[in-house]
Amino acid sequence: MTNFLIRLFIRNYEDMENMKVRTSYGKLAGWTGIFCNGLLFLGKLLVSMLSGSVAVLADGINNLSDASSNIITILGFHMGSKPADQDHPYGHARYEYLSGLLVAVFIMVIGVELLKTSFQKVRNPEPVDFSWVMVAVLAVSIIVKIWMAVFNRSLGKRIHSETLIATAADSRNDVISTGAVLLASLISHYTNLELDGWMGLLVAVFILYSGVGLVKDTLDPLLGKAPDQALVNHIYQKILSYNGVLGTHDLMIHDYGPGRLFASVHVEMAAEADVIQCHNIIDTIEKDFLEQDNLNMIIHFDPIITAENADSDMRIWLNKQVKRIDGQMTVHDLRIIKGDHATDLVFDCLLPETVVYSDKEIRQKIQELVEAEYPEYRCQITLDKNYAAMPHTKEQETYAEES
Repeated sequence: MTNFLIRLFIRNYEDMENMKVRTSYGKLAGWTGIFCNGLLFLGKLLVSMLSGSVAVLADGINNLSDASSNIITILGFHMGSKPADQDHPYGHARYEYLSGLLVAVFIMVIGVELLKTSFQKVRNPEPVDFSWVMVAVLAVSIIVKIWMAVFNRSLGKRIHSETLIATAADSRNDVISTGAVLLASLISHYTNLELDGWMGLLVAVFILYSGVGLVKDTLDPLLGKAPDQALVNHIYQKILSYNGVLGTHDLMIHDYGPGRLFASVHVEMAAEADVIQCHNIIDTIEKDFLEQDNLNMIIHFDPIITAENADSDMRIWLNKQVKRIDGQMTVHDLRIIKGDHATDLVFDCLLPETVVYSDKEIRQKIQELVEAEYPEYRCQITLDKNYAAMPHTKEQETYAEES
């Protein structure tokens, strides 16, 4: 059914890098959700009016909230597909994240209202008129929601949409909540236990719990969530595959919405190599990332002295010293500047997230280690934070493979 709907409603459905095609996927998921959730709401509303079940009503209102969230999803995909303009040079794709956040907040509001209604039903229980029509409606709802979970997850994976994957998770949660309402109805019918209000409470709490999770999932990319480790590894391995590249570090990835990734990175190459040739290699890397990965990459060239001399020896020695402070610390961009009265060691030091010392303490410890061996050296240290991952060099890759 999923593939049939895709072929029926989406032109050029295989070209998922195209923003228009991606938007069509989002709109297909949205309109399908509106249709299915609307029918489920009407069916449960009718059953709740006939039976007086607040749990069935709560489940139906949950479907209505899902339909409303589908409308927001459609608007989010539509607005996110707008091209970049003078005021928004990085595009409008973050509208999709904002629409997901609105959906999550709306779900939580519905959960609070259902919690109030169900609490009143617990305090003042009333008998529920059981019917097999109610059982049939709830059973059909479970089947439809299972299909919707699979449908939205499939589309979400195809276009890498956190919004659709969250919608799939919400449909999965609906299967659980509707199943609980159905089970409570059967238990009440055969045991005369009035569980309707209590089950309404459980459904409301479940909706609130899902809403909190969805808020977190949609806020993460807006707040600057760490990039996916698989993407980070892919970027490093791809950069290291080019001839002349010795290592890479200081990778930063900025997410401006689905299909709108920008990155910057430092690439180490031999200082003795031809500058024009190094520039051409860097241009090639940037072009390949844009064409092959849809990633806008800016590369900073770091010259590394590879010949055996004081600079290269000091770099090796200094890397060993900083690991005495923390085993994951590394040094790069080293320069030795000799003055009339002292020699300056200018370098960057990358700190892991787990480092336990303050910046001041780290600078002091490194200075002490250097002075113990080279009392005439003064350290000028730039401390780098780990925004994506640790530096990679071809020597590290070779070592890892041999291990």
